[in-house]
Amino acid sequence: MKSPLLNKLSKSFRSRPPFNGLLLCLVCVLVVIALLGSSSSSAFNSITSTVKADIYTNYRKLKEQARSDYLELTSLSVGGNQIKDVGLCGKERENYVPCYNVSANILAGFKDGEELDRHCEFSRKHEHCLIRPPKDYKIPLSWPAGRDVIWSGNVKLTKDQFLSSGSIMKKLMILEENQIAFHAQDGMMVDGVKDYSHQIAEMIGLGSDTEFLQAGVRTVLDIGCGFGSFSAHLLSLNLMALCVAAYGSSGSQVQVALERGLPAVIGNFVSKQLPFPSLSYDMVHCAQCGIIWDSKDGLFLIEIDRVLKPGGYFVLTSPTTQQQGSSTSAKKGRTSTPLEEFTKKLCWSLLEQQDETFIWRKTVDSQCYTSGKQGTIPICKGQDMQLYYQPLAHCISGTGSDRWVPIHSRSDSMNSTELKVHGVHPDNFFEDSEFWKSAVRNYWSLLSPLIFSDHPKRPGDDDPLPPYNMVRNVLDMNAHYGGLNAALLAARKSVWVMNVVPLGVQNTLPLILDRGFAGVLHNWCEPFPTYPRTYDLLHGNGLLSHLASQGCSIIEVFFEMDRILRPEGWIILSDKLGPIEKVRMLGTQLRWEARMIILNWNNSMIGHSFFDATSCPTTFAGVETAQKEEFSRSNEESPSLRARDFVKNNVFIIFHHSLNSKFLDCRYETSFPKLFVKPVENFLC
Repeated sequence: MKSPLLNKLSKSFRSRPPFNGLLLCLVCVLVVIALLGSSSSSAFNSITSTVKADIYTNYRKLKEQARSDYLELTSLSVGGNQIKDVGLCGKERENYVPCYNVSANILAGFKDGEELDRHCEFSRKHEHCLIRPPKDYKIPLSWPAGRDVIWSGNVKLTKDQFLSSGSIMKKLMILEENQIAFHAQDGMMVDGVKDYSHQIAEMIGLGSDTEFLQAGVRTVLDIGCGFGSFSAHLLSLNLMALCVAAYGSSGSQVQVALERGLPAVIGNFVSKQLPFPSLSYDMVHCAQCGIIWDSKDGLFLIEIDRVLKPGGYFVLTSPTTQQQGSSTSAKKGRTSTPLEEFTKKLCWSLLEQQDETFIWRKTVDSQCYTSGKQGTIPICKGQDMQLYYQPLAHCISGTGSDRWVPIHSRSDSMNSTELKVHGVHPDNFFEDSEFWKSAVRNYWSLLSPLIFSDHPKRPGDDDPLPPYNMVRNVLDMNAHYGGLNAALLAARKSVWVMNVVPLGVQNTLPLILDRGFAGVLHNWCEPFPTYPRTYDLLHGNGLLSHLASQGCSIIEVFFEMDRILRPEGWIILSDKLGPIEKVRMLGTQLRWEARMIILNWNNSMIGHSFFDATSCPTTFAGVETAQKEEFSRSNEESPSLRARDFVKNNVFIIFHHSLNSKFLDCRYETSFPKLFVKPVENFLC
């Protein structure tokens, strides 16, 4: 006997057999799919649990993690700042350099050249945006071709500025339709760069400029370097020549020099000291640099004396100096010029004068300054500290330093005695050097499109290595001993490195400069003194942890990194796991491609731990929790590892600054971190 409910159901099915049959089949299919999905997922997980963590987690977990990451990103606050939707800056900021707001400085009362100085206290924070390149921007040519030819659309240099440049510069430059060519070939007129360099060598008693290194000249500070042709020639002689020139709102020597792949940084010393320690350079060069040297009671010459090493040379080429020298050399009852009188107070000796060029040599006797014979310039009190844009001081510094060593008495490489002067143990220095040699081999192999392809992998032995000149301008944002610089040169990579020693860490800049490298002190809570799009590779080992310890805004630093990085440039950051996880998402918000890689303590890379931040925006989902805990225990339990934390960080991340991905559709949507790539020719909105 059927129940009333069954009777009702049977009648209902008999009245609509086709529809009910389909409905029943559909329900059965859904149940089967659910069961199969559950069982297959269990089987898959059981298999992959025994395999290395080199496979992305399943889609459901990725989706959940991506949602979590995005919510975390939108609420991310570092140093009191929150990141919002990132758009493109206006055209007026194509060559924007923070802290150099000339109009604001004038309103604040600065004059007599101080309005062109660095004043971060008057810089107003702008809304976060990505600085776009000029309309005619092109990727610079590789070195060494890029040294001699640059794209005119990449720099802010007008024809009027070209025509108003010095006579030497006009003979060295050819302005074409979309290129600027620099030539310093044999057979030029007497004021060519090679002849000029040879003249300087003869004036200091050398047979030719190829003997500069033998005379102890390894590092040269080129003040007001023009467009860098003299520096380029010195680099060809294996000297490190750093250009330093004042900020120019309508075009800059520094911008052109960096575009050519030459070491350069914005700076002047109208009122503040240069960001270098005392006794930094073997030679200081000024050719028509526009400085009135005997003004301000000789403060400018005192600053040159501060950065010049014992026995170093000051080369000054200027028509004004020629007039002074002529009246002095004639000695027809005329008194000495103020410039000559002041150089005597500095214990400098005039070696030679030819035409417009004068060369002085700094004394090697530190007692000269206290003998009372040369004048009354006092000795600075206290030892040199980690100075950073301090006011110019009317006193002599460096005389009591252990680094007071004549340039001709130094060894070619750092020995144990010199390392002791810098407070560095030889074993630590050697370990640092060996680590960076290994790191450079790993880093260089990863500068490849393979790791950013749809199926990322670490390049294998059969894959060609990136060319030696793939990058040229490198910025090491936390340089320590300069080990990365040394390793790149030892590997014969065609690069130069700006080594930055941040404020708040051990001041190793004197060691870096004594190794013959370029470097500056810098506070990463402030913008870096350079123009946009000037570096091919940014590197920071332990930088993120340092920024956190100093209270700097990581968001501000990342926007600054985006400003100074060239399109198609690279960023390599190595740090602890936590900081790397956080900044990876920040990098994707700035439209950088990213891969995160784990290091083991053998300094070898686990090649399977790559993450594509553009298509798989997850946190460290591909690494087992047990691995995370193991890395954490390693840091906690090993004092020796803690002592070497600066060198041996657990994880590093590689960012790629793609020309395509940076300049996206103006209708960029941020409901989920995605990339809408447009063709290169259409990247401007």
